[in-house]
Amino acid sequence: MNMDWNDKAIATRPGEELPISGLEACLLDHLPNTSGPLTIKQFPGGYSNLTYLISMGDTEYVLRRPPVGAKVKSGHDMGREYRILSGLKSVDHKVPTPFYYTEDLTIIGSPFYVMERVRGVILRHGMPQDMHPKADKMKKISTAWLDTLIRLHQVDPQQAGLGDLGRPQGYVDRQISGWGKRYYQAKTDDFLKIDFIIKWLNEHQMTSRHISLIHNDFKYDNLILNPDDWTKVSAVLDWEMATLGDPLMDLGTSLGYWVNPSDPDEMKDLQFSPTHLAGNLTREEIIHQYELKTGRIMENPVFYYVYGLLKIAVIIQQIYYRYQQGLTQDPRFASLPTAMKHISLIAEQAIKKNKIDNLI
Repeated sequence: MNMDWNDKAIATRPGEELPISGLEACLLDHLPNTSGPLTIKQFPGGYSNLTYLISMGDTEYVLRRPPVGAKVKSGHDMGREYRILSGLKSVDHKVPTPFYYTEDLTIIGSPFYVMERVRGVILRHGMPQDMHPKADKMKKISTAWLDTLIRLHQVDPQQAGLGDLGRPQGYVDRQISGWGKRYYQAKTDDFLKIDFIIKWLNEHQMTSRHISLIHNDFKYDNLILNPDDWTKVSAVLDWEMATLGDPLMDLGTSLGYWVNPSDPDEMKDLQFSPTHLAGNLTREEIIHQYELKTGRIMENPVFYYVYGLLKIAVIIQQIYYRYQQGLTQDPRFASLPTAMKHISLIAEQAIKKNKIDNLI
């Protein structure tokens, strides 16, 4: 039986609806060869910017807007995302084609942009068992994941018109100090291992030797795979954190989310991505392949891996802080300190054993 595993939109969540009439008129004016009526659904994934499937007659598009109530310039800059997509598309990178952007708040109440709807498969933790690729196919998918990241790191930012996207000088230092500050600002419990990890990262900072465009959230659930051949990447999504920086730090962020099949079940339960399925490259294999294909040597893999783990731990801590303050009521957040313990233990073991695989 052939199943349709393409990523699908569902009914819009209450409180996140879009006003149809004004939006329909805007899109009819600015998107060539479209006709009404407008219908709207919402993609359920993601925890930040909101993503909708909008249909105009027989044509489908994707609309991105900031979360309801968010301050536009606080990490939800739609114009910046649109510019990144436009620049990457100009150098033939694997991104959806952007079509329209506006800051006119009278249309839906926030800035938004519209881009191509790329049909395909997105691999997520918890996907149905029948959807799990076999080991040989999974290996090819994980290799395609890595090759796509490498291709991004080889884009010329100037050629893409993105040479002023970020401040690459001092990037490593800003990241280590910044994530440390965020942790202490949101600190609730005494996680001595986190204190140790932050101190170790500060004392073992690596010097950037390369500057490139970096994604900063490069995971399976931000890739659309070709529906006819899952070993080919059709598009990369969610560019809100992209900037200019150290590509090895970008790889380190991805390694933090990359759980090996041999890792403890507690790490697999964190629901990052289905990297623990049989056939996936291991973290060490990823680094080896990255070095072979780029000529860039990761001199201290533990530093970059532990940095990726620290970022995840701090994000979890920030969510738990909001939960403790009563700013969010989701009961799942009560168990987040347990996740912190598992992540910090893995990071500590990586440091003490000076390796990134087979840590427990």
